[in-house]
Amino acid sequence: MPLITEKNAVLEVYAEAAERKWVIPTFCSENLTTTEAVLSAVSDYGKKLGIENLPVTLAITNLYDHRSQTLNYTRTETWYIGLKLFLADLKVLCGCGSPFSKLRVMVHLDHIKPEFDSELLEWDMSQFSSIMFDASSKPLGENIKMTGEFVEKEGSKIVVEGACDEIVDAGGKESNALTSPEDAERYFEKTGVDFMVANLGTEHRASAANLKYHGETASKISRVIGSKLVLHGCSSVSKDQILNLFNDGICKVNIWTALERDSSPALLSDMARNAAKVAGLQTAGKLKGQKILGEAADLSSKASLDYFTTVYRDNIIFGEMKKITERFLELWYR
Repeated sequence: MPLITEKNAVLEVYAEAAERKWVIPTFCSENLTTTEAVLSAVSDYGKKLGIENLPVTLAITNLYDHRSQTLNYTRTETWYIGLKLFLADLKVLCGCGSPFSKLRVMVHLDHIKPEFDSELLEWDMSQFSSIMFDASSKPLGENIKMTGEFVEKEGSKIVVEGACDEIVDAGGKESNALTSPEDAERYFEKTGVDFMVANLGTEHRASAANLKYHGETASKISRVIGSKLVLHGCSSVSKDQILNLFNDGICKVNIWTALERDSSPALLSDMARNAAKVAGLQTAGKLKGQKILGEAADLSSKASLDYFTTVYRDNIIFGEMKKITERFLELWYR
């Protein structure tokens, strides 16, 4: 079916999810391979469940300071071309004749920050299903004011997800406190957002060793605002921590890092094993001499066109991303 973008239709999907005790996953993408891998995994998993129209959200960031995915979607270094390509890919992949045409696919703008994305915020928002309006780097009062103004302007057209507190990048030195139920209630009531991102301990790009999802905080917040919470940054959280998110009031989860991080080793391993086919005898031998390649590497085969191509590399990444996506689906579609 066509992308679900009309606000009431989007909210109906979330209402059904709540009845089924589902948490809807939102997978960010910055290339066609990721987009197709997610859709393929959702389609296959839906067939296993006997639900051909399983819902899923595909998302993209714009000029987000931690990761600009529209710029990565194209080599033109032009964000609006990257965004148009992302939207065009989704429209074709969800359209008539596509193997994914029965899925209920929503499209989300993630981490749209007014200080970077003012031009995008003048676009027609009705072509998107939802937007994370991210003014979380501002003091809470200013954040509430800016988010409330955006909701007043665009909230009738699009589901608005607001960010009460900034979720920091674990690669830096900064950290911040968990969102308090008092701040969450104030933010939610004064802004009028549909959903809210809270800081629940899951920092972006954190390692599992120093990461803990605070479900008890989520439960306290959901008791005052309802089951309207969105979780960001769960790629490194142990699966046992995020298995029962619905019970904590989480209705939506955003994922990206795991897709890229956990698929890359498979590509590296396959290319190393097939080194001579990938790079030729001379280069493979040179890498062996530099001790970059080990005993298991193929150092004797002829170079092969089958191993030169983007298709070869993408097939490996695509297959791994499908597996990763399905593991997340198994957590929240039961």
